[in-house]
Amino acid sequence: MGGSPFGTPYPAKHDVLSRHVIRNEVDLMKFGFVGLGQMGAPMAINLAQKHDVLVYDQNKTAFTNVMRSGAKGADNLEQFADVDVLITCLPTGNIVNNVLFDLKLGLAQHLKADTLIVDTSTIEYNATLKIRNRLQSASLRFLDAPVSGMKQRAKDGSLTMMVGGDAEDLAKIQDALSTMASKILYMGDVGAGQLTKLINQLLFDINAAALAEILPLSVKLGIDPEQVAEVVNSGTGRSYASEFFIPYILRGDFSNGYPMQAAYKDLISGAMISAEHSIPTPVLAAATTTYQQSLLQGFGEKDKGGMILVYERLLGVKFRAASVQGVKV
Repeated sequence: MGGSPFGTPYPAKHDVLSRHVIRNEVDLMKFGFVGLGQMGAPMAINLAQKHDVLVYDQNKTAFTNVMRSGAKGADNLEQFADVDVLITCLPTGNIVNNVLFDLKLGLAQHLKADTLIVDTSTIEYNATLKIRNRLQSASLRFLDAPVSGMKQRAKDGSLTMMVGGDAEDLAKIQDALSTMASKILYMGDVGAGQLTKLINQLLFDINAAALAEILPLSVKLGIDPEQVAEVVNSGTGRSYASEFFIPYILRGDFSNGYPMQAAYKDLISGAMISAEHSIPTPVLAAATTTYQQSLLQGFGEKDKGGMILVYERLLGVKFRAASVQGVKV
């Protein structure tokens, strides 16, 4: 039995010949891509390097830029009737729902039966299940496939993708998805992808909140920020959050990640799951408090490194490199 590139064994019938047939089928497929934002645009560009891709977004600048990279632009929604796979990459569950099911502009009404919808957005678990049910009623197939990684990894095609749904559907298009993600993990039934992404995001949020709380403390006690940064990012205190955010924090730059106000939905989802299943999450609750203070103090447009501004204000210090000390943030 051969191993699949997304972490689970192929069924026995997926021998070398059948995998060759699958690759040929993918080469002939037509893809649609809706949502050309910070992550979606580079993902669509990478997909268009090897496949026939029809794109759409209300942002005309993003739309034009992706078209210059080889994708075709949709003049009207009826053109999506020809696609075999529709990929969405959108900010919220409500927007995904509207894009698919709006009575006037919803795409689902234009898609042919058995079209596969792959939602790479990060949305709520319950919203994902409701979308799956509505698509099934319309004879459409569905995978939830949120991605992890910053904008640079989207450009590099090195994202991590967590997929929930029918494993056979994933097997048919995994070669195409690999243009966007270097690691594709099959997690189980529909919704499992979103749950896995949520676990990853909550851990990231906790790490970012810990940096916000502890780094200003070090400055308050008289330790040099740049020295602390070097110790943390070369020692046991390091994390992806520290490695990514600390260099920007030292420069007073909080514009290099997803805005906190847009990402807050993950913490809401975590709190809902904690409440619904009576699972205590005290560390997550504490991190959420720091996050909420950041939003209330007007830092919602900043990335998660911006949570440090809450404690800098509280302690009257700044965790900055000597070259930017005194610069207003």
